[in-house]
Amino acid sequence: MNTSTLLTGRRVVVTRAQEQSSGLTDKLIALGAEVIELPLIHVTKEISKENLADVMLELGSYDWIAFTSSNGVRFFFAEFLRIFDDIRALGLLRIACIGEGTARAMAEFHVKIECQPKVATAEALAEALIATGSLDNAKVLVITGNLNRETLVTLLEAAHAIVDCLQVYKTEKTDLSEDPAARAFRNQGADAILFASSSAVQSFVDQAEALKLTPAARRPLAGSIGPQTGTAMKKAGITVDFTAKTPGLDALVEALVKRLARG
Repeated sequence: MNTSTLLTGRRVVVTRAQEQSSGLTDKLIALGAEVIELPLIHVTKEISKENLADVMLELGSYDWIAFTSSNGVRFFFAEFLRIFDDIRALGLLRIACIGEGTARAMAEFHVKIECQPKVATAEALAEALIATGSLDNAKVLVITGNLNRETLVTLLEAAHAIVDCLQVYKTEKTDLSEDPAARAFRNQGADAILFASSSAVQSFVDQAEALKLTPAARRPLAGSIGPQTGTAMKKAGITVDFTAKTPGLDALVEALVKRLARG
């Protein structure tokens, strides 16, 4: 089978932030899809200078640092290398991360990941860290954004870890009312729309008027990258037509191909 034609003639909407969408878009184009990039959210750096200074001064006292997104990796290390200029300043700090995207972002810094769950959820990351048997009175630094759930912190603290959080970015919805991609979506619709975060789902709902399809537009099937996003879709009244087998871009694309093949 020629995999480069699996999605030929299919129009797929990608809702990730522009700075994150290229990987997914490239995968879809490689399969022959026409991609509409509809960035429902955008991510920017937001770090308290005071909190950053406190963490960097005490960095050597932490046992673990946990990353829950590629954005966290990107913004944290931008500041870390600005201050230390040498990755070896991490010392004996152990690295935990969630999901394949976060692991790929970590790989750019050639740092060993010592804890990564098979399932990309906060609950699974907490379980994996607890399973190391190293958390009792351990200091853990969790790198976060403004919309991160408290689940990971709560579970780690319940396991007697001492947890600090450092917010390094914020996620906000974009205004698509005048966006050409939104206009194309309203007029043409699509075969499928892919959601990769709960924040994108919420932005889609908040901007329903700007994204309302015309009567002639194709109604897309809606796909979720994982259980958390799927739950957000259901709460918002969006039918989940397919879900990635495991949270990740490759699995999401695979689920899309299988669902569209069914007609």
